[in-house]
This record gives sequence, structure tokens and C-alpha cells, in this order.
Amino acid sequence: MRFALFCTLLIAATAAVAAPLTIDYPKSSVTFVSKQMNVPTPGRFKKFSAAIEFDPAKLDTSKATLELDTGSIDAGSAEGTDEAIGKAWLHAAKFPKATFTSTGVKSLGGDRFEISGQLTIKGKTLPVTAPFTVKTQGDRQVYEGAFLIKRLDFGIGDGPWNDPDTVANEVQVKFRILAAPGK
Repeated sequence: MRFALFCTLLIAATAAVAAPLTIDYPKSSVTFVSKQMNVPTPGRFKKFSAAIEFDPAKLDTSKATLELDTGSIDAGSAEGTDEAIGKAWLHAAKFPKATFTSTGVKSLGGDRFEISGQLTIKGKTLPVTAPFTVKTQGDRQVYEGAFLIKRLDFGIGDGPWNDPDTVANEVQVKFRILAAPGK
């Protein structure tokens, strides 16, 4: 019984990677948590696109890209959102996209992996590494992970917001991508 279940899961996982995966955007999310005066402040991006090609047996050919629409940020309030898309923060008018492009994927054992790549925000590109898990949910795969960025490294939060005592420098970014085999 266990062997049959293992074979079924293995077939489902390898079948799901034969072509680029189709992302289920309504059930996927890219969120973040920053701290303002040491109080967690959650937010999300309402619009993003992703391309994933993942094969746990061929990690050297696995790859992913993620493109965020910076103007689609939801900082939790109308005032916060207006501030976040402005020049001091994401400057969405000049930098409408933030992008991540993978450079490698490695196994951490079981359903755990780590993806490395280049993250570009406000025209600045820096390396990022994110641990993530892959779980099968029916005929779909769920990719979940999180990583930290230092916002000041990307020029996010100029002027009075440059003080990390007011708004913490570290921002946790979380992703949950639900994907199915390409059609």
C-alpha cells in the first residue's frame, strides 16, 4: 500500500513538471511583514506573475521567475498603500516591477528545497536565497517559502523612513504558489 502511494505521488510529481506549470493566481499569494515601531505590519501584492519549471529529480534544470506589480501593493490601509507606491518607498511610477530570477535550486531533504537567485527592486539587483517546500495537493503542487530582505539595501524607505528604529530594515517576504501541469 505504501509503495503504491509512493509511486502515485512520484508519477504525479514528475508528470507535473513535463511542461511549465500553470499558476492558479486566485489561490496564490505574495505577502510581506515589516515592523513599524516594532509592531508587525502585514501587506501583500495583488498582482504578480510567476513561471515555474520544477523537477525534483533534475534540480539543475529547474527554474523560476516572479514579477511583482509594485503598484498593486496593499499595505493594509489607503494611506499606507499610497505611501508605499510613492517615491520614498517603491516608486511604482518609475519602477513598476520587482523581479526575482532563479540561478539555482538545491534539495534540503524530503519536500524541502532552497532556491537562489537575483532580486531586483527599484533598479537594484541583489542575491537572495529562499527555503521552500513543495507539497502535492490533488493534481497540483503548492510551493511555500519565505525569506528576508533588507529594505535599505534596495533604497526602500527614503527620507524620514530611512531610520530603522521607525521602520525595521528587515522585511519578511512570503510566497505561496499553487500550480498545476501546463495545458
